[in-house]
Amino acid sequence: MIAAESTASLIQSVDWVAVAPPTIVAVVGLVVLVADLFLSERNKHVLGWVSLAGLVAAGLFLLPLTDSHRSTFCLSGPRATACSYTVDEFTLVIQLLVIGGALLTALLSMTALKDARNADKDLPEGEYWFLLLSSAAGAALLPASRDLATLVVALEVASLPAFALVGLKRGDKRSSEAALKFFLSSVTATAVTLLGVSFVYAATGTMHLTEVGEKLGNVDGQLDTLAQTGVVLTLVGFAFKVAAVPFHFWVPDTYVGAPLPVAAYLSVVGKAVGFTGLILVTVVAFPEYADVWGPALAALAALTMTIGNVAALRQQSTRAYSAVRLLAWSSVGQAGYLLVPIAAAGYADRHTDVLETTGATVAYALMYAAVNLGAFAVAALVGRTQKLNRVSDYRGLYAKSPLSALVLAFFLLCLAGLPPGIIGLFAKVTVFSTAVDAGLGWLAVVMAANVVIALYYYLQWTALLFRAPEGEPAKHHIPAPLTAAIAVTAVLGVALSGAPQLVLQFAEHGVR
Repeated sequence: MIAAESTASLIQSVDWVAVAPPTIVAVVGLVVLVADLFLSERNKHVLGWVSLAGLVAAGLFLLPLTDSHRSTFCLSGPRATACSYTVDEFTLVIQLLVIGGALLTALLSMTALKDARNADKDLPEGEYWFLLLSSAAGAALLPASRDLATLVVALEVASLPAFALVGLKRGDKRSSEAALKFFLSSVTATAVTLLGVSFVYAATGTMHLTEVGEKLGNVDGQLDTLAQTGVVLTLVGFAFKVAAVPFHFWVPDTYVGAPLPVAAYLSVVGKAVGFTGLILVTVVAFPEYADVWGPALAALAALTMTIGNVAALRQQSTRAYSAVRLLAWSSVGQAGYLLVPIAAAGYADRHTDVLETTGATVAYALMYAAVNLGAFAVAALVGRTQKLNRVSDYRGLYAKSPLSALVLAFFLLCLAGLPPGIIGLFAKVTVFSTAVDAGLGWLAVVMAANVVIALYYYLQWTALLFRAPEGEPAKHHIPAPLTAAIAVTAVLGVALSGAPQLVLQFAEHGVR
């Protein structure tokens, strides 16, 4: 009888509607991998359209979940409220960001793969789409994860295919070196995270985030040091994932060595995954140790934004400097801004204050995703004719492709936080206010100084677009998928700049 009851308690019903978005992406990835075996080289481009359709379908399956709160893989009995997978507003906001980012990456990838095919370069399309969709499935799973084990598994499902994507350009030494650096740093981060999670489990006896949050406040005095060590190690692991200084060393070389769409994907979706996990473990699982992670994240935020912006500023003086490397250092600096509201949540006195501060991070991430993917889209356009894709190659872009130059200028001004990029200014002011409200005046001063530093290299690049070109300007032919990616990001940026308050309201509602 006891054995039968024990077995029955392990039987789980699966809410297929709740798990539909990541499941659809994963299934389409498998379909693409199998279909690749039967398609001739001339028909490989069909895989891109299938992948695009799969991402659109996954996005549409978010609609039935908008007015519901669903959980699945829950414990039975008195602990039925502890679930491993939960779909709430926060989950949907992040899944929208992830699937939208993957969709725009797919548009960039279709052009990149076609160019590689025409140039007889060895960039296997079937493997590429399978790896991209697999990573996107893990990224979509992560915001719904509500226990530490599922969180780590989702994180690794998102990360492992990305290693192969970075090194997929066969015969390219930079690509192989980038993949190796990315792999070694990520494996180290995973090992540290697993060690931290095991310490937290040893101190609390549970993996579910809500239960961890409840039990950490009542840990036996003898286990307090173990619990604190587990919290710190878990945060260090996620700091690797978000490329926070001093765990950022893999970013510049990885972005430059990877296929450009993959670099764009890592800069947005990869970063969203890391910050989502960080919000879940700090705000949901570790609120009792806010006095530990609050100051630690504040220091990391200051270091990250300073090192990222100063490195980008120093490299601007080099004529042969890569535009992708500049965007990589810019992404490190932007990660520092994203860390500020999470650090401020550690100083919040009320639950509503915590929601408002973490909502600022989500709002900033939404803005950053749209404009940064747009900047990478224009970089992909220039890279079609300028293989080195140096910053100096953008001189006179307005004479070659006026709309592309205007759009890139708008994206750079958004990242800098200057009009007409109102959404960038609004997001920075929101993040700045969270630091001030939390009493982190010193961090607000550091952020203000970094905004000024970043203004220089963003404006210098913007000015270069409108200078007289060297030699006769050649017109850029823009393929349809690349045109769509640039157009969608531009429309999003302009629309959000017209009503910036909608982003914050949407993000705060999602966090609540």
